[in-house]
Amino acid sequence: MLCWGFGRRDRGAVSGPRADKLPHASSKAAVLDAIRAAGTISRVGLISVTGFTAPTISNLVRKLIDEGLVVETGHAESTGGKRRVLLRLNHTSRYAVGVCLGQGVMTYVLTDLTGIVVARISRPGVGVEAPATVVSRIAAEIPTLVDSVGVDRARLVGVGLVFPGPLTGRGVAGLNPELRHWREFPLGAALEQATDLPVVLDNDATAAALGEHWAGGFGTASAAAALYMGSGLGAGLVIDGITYRGPSGNAGELGHVCVDADGPPCWCGARGCVEAVAGPAAVVAAGRADAGLARALGLTTGAGPAAVARDFAAIGRAARRGEQRALALCERSARYVAAAARTLANVMDLEVIVLTGPGFAVAGSVYLPVLRQELHTVFSRSAHPVDVRLSRSAATASAVGAAALVLESELVPFHRGLRVSESLDGEFAPLPGSAR
Repeated sequence: MLCWGFGRRDRGAVSGPRADKLPHASSKAAVLDAIRAAGTISRVGLISVTGFTAPTISNLVRKLIDEGLVVETGHAESTGGKRRVLLRLNHTSRYAVGVCLGQGVMTYVLTDLTGIVVARISRPGVGVEAPATVVSRIAAEIPTLVDSVGVDRARLVGVGLVFPGPLTGRGVAGLNPELRHWREFPLGAALEQATDLPVVLDNDATAAALGEHWAGGFGTASAAAALYMGSGLGAGLVIDGITYRGPSGNAGELGHVCVDADGPPCWCGARGCVEAVAGPAAVVAAGRADAGLARALGLTTGAGPAAVARDFAAIGRAARRGEQRALALCERSARYVAAAARTLANVMDLEVIVLTGPGFAVAGSVYLPVLRQELHTVFSRSAHPVDVRLSRSAATASAVGAAALVLESELVPFHRGLRVSESLDGEFAPLPGSAR
């Protein structure tokens, strides 16, 4: 089941006295979220879950039906009285686009209201192109994606855009040497202007965590993380069903946990960060330094994230085949990554860690047993284990999460989040193209 915001509250923990403490920005958002969480639910069930009164539920449900977001779908089994009418989301009433701006590959997905992917395309990554050029590319690709499955563009809620590296209030901080030309570029504003759609920005690892949450990858865990390997390493956190971003939106920078105080310098300015010691670029550099392995795997001497991604994939595939030198490189990397993951698990008391992102899509089966062994030593092990899993959709989790960000922010906004439309006031913003 896909999850927006109720987390453990999905299981009926919310009662009347706590209804005013729900994190949603409006009662209408809370009711829509409850319907989504349940799959199908009656009006009486909504009263129990939200704690709202019967007249309030009746009024809110009527509005949701009038707006096409919810439909009645048959009846519950009789318990002796009148059979209750069941409600569910109208999954084709709204759609969202998710875009992951990878440096090697850009992934686009179109999801319906429930977060199911209905279309997907991949395009060359951002590389060294000017940000304005990339924005123009995205704006041109979105109609291609939507039209490929015949979806009415008027049903688009917005675009979720996720990017590797730190964010600022305006856009990408651009600290990574490969991304310096993006520094302070107003990415969200530029894409909103180019598409005439609302745009939500986030870090790719945080979005991947939300994507895993939506896809059920965390199960019922109340504290979970997605360990994301793309061009670098990061983590996204979901606590009690809500993504935790920190005050600047940059929580989960696992790649900059120090694992060697005397280690090599990192682009962030520190030394011995796990990304510098054991990230994809470090693995590739070690592989290229082994002339025999480099020749056998066809490793290049090319610079840039696309070349690194290509060579890391070659090393990962060789490690999966049992090539000993490639396997040793990946297992060494995995030990450092596991040490950082153990630190994160200890700090956040995690129950589940999911390995996701394009790096783990290729080499996750090599990293998984090493992380599982290391996570056996977490401080909380006497209370609960840490379940380490491979993502079922590692290559697309961040793009799916990007689309989920839009659905969440435009339809079930929380009191605190990346975006709450000013036009809500307890209602939902109109569809793009209508009066706002």
